[in-house]
Amino acid sequence: MPNSQKNPPPAVERVEISADQAGQRIDNYLLTYLKGVPRSQIYRILRRGEVRVNKGRIKPHYRLQAGDLVRIPPVTRVVNEPAIPTLKAVERIKSAVIYEDARVIILNKPSGMAVHGGSGLSFGVIEAMRHWRSDLPYLELVHRLDRDTSGCLVIAKTRGALRQLHTLLREDGMKKRYLALVMGRWQGETRNVTAPLQKNTLSSGERMVKVSRDGKPSLSVFIPRNITAKASLLEVLLKTGRTHQIRVHATHIGHPIAGDEKYGDDAFNREMRDAGLKRLFLHAWRLEFSLQEPQQTISITAPLDANLQYVLKQFTIEIKE
Repeated sequence: MPNSQKNPPPAVERVEISADQAGQRIDNYLLTYLKGVPRSQIYRILRRGEVRVNKGRIKPHYRLQAGDLVRIPPVTRVVNEPAIPTLKAVERIKSAVIYEDARVIILNKPSGMAVHGGSGLSFGVIEAMRHWRSDLPYLELVHRLDRDTSGCLVIAKTRGALRQLHTLLREDGMKKRYLALVMGRWQGETRNVTAPLQKNTLSSGERMVKVSRDGKPSLSVFIPRNITAKASLLEVLLKTGRTHQIRVHATHIGHPIAGDEKYGDDAFNREMRDAGLKRLFLHAWRLEFSLQEPQQTISITAPLDANLQYVLKQFTIEIKE
């Protein structure tokens, strides 16, 4: 485990927001600026009005503007010495890069690898990437994928690119398409699933999501690609980005995803293991978005790994364009 030490609390800080930093939510800005300060404490100082922007109180969702003057109260930081990723993890990341330019890196993230450290993990994709690409001064995750989900994962190389991509995510300007093998014969055509989702954290720290009237609005679009009696290959378009959204929506409509040990069907999972499946069959397959200044459209397809391809062959399923 990394060692940690407490630094003495600083005096009140006043930070002017640059044009490159504009567009971030104040809570996300503080989580980055006040590294080592617990998330709960950051929200507490926001709630109490100890953080001020232009001398006024603000909500956690306030988006910073260039020229804003942020007052940050004295807080104690716990500075963790970063864990060094294993050579195996770094090699997995090197082989996962499927696209890179001056603004972004896109990986075909391996299943079983978390996107960042935490919850008992010393490091994840972003830590391994920063260790490998220490020549780059800025690397930040644009979005997240579940640990067991593989496929397209975008990392920003500049603050400007991150800001643009976050805007695209909020405004449905990033087209994300997944492939999922689900239980049973799919009936009918495309189906929109709008069940609201509520996230809960168990005493063990495990995250669980359920359909609830009190949950957040959610929309997944399920499109049949290849149907057999026992399993169906679906393309899934995400219109919102809730935790475990596709997995919970798939189970909600009676077609749980193969290999889903949290929300899936035990008997179906056993059958899939007998067919050679060693992981969750959920893959971030395709990604498309456009950046400006300069204008550039990026369209990427992440190939299925060998295990998923093998399982499809057992059911004589092809990915039809």
